[in-house]
Amino acid sequence: MSWNLLFVAGLFEIAWAIGLGYSEGLTKPIPTAGTVVALVISMVLLAKAVETLPVGTAYAVWTGIGAVGTAILGMYLFDEPATLSRLGFIGLIVVGVIGLNLVSGGH
Repeated sequence: MSWNLLFVAGLFEIAWAIGLGYSEGLTKPIPTAGTVVALVISMVLLAKAVETLPVGTAYAVWTGIGAVGTAILGMYLFDEPATLSRLGFIGLIVVGVIGLNLVSGGH
């Protein structure tokens, strides 16, 4: 259950990070409100997950999910560069997240 909470927390981390792009420096009220709501949900779910998961592992997985998702969506939504090297390094983050899950007893 904790790993599921952590995964969903990571999805909300992606949402608030992408929301920052749409909020234009937190100056647009609706995107800013969505960003804040997603941030709070992400933090609450992360806090619940670390009740039973090691905090270091949970935090690394949470940031990894957020980093990968935000980088991929940034390429799609904001026309950020999608170079082979960038995609390769994103792949390394994915390998790290999967590895942490495997060695920490995640399913």
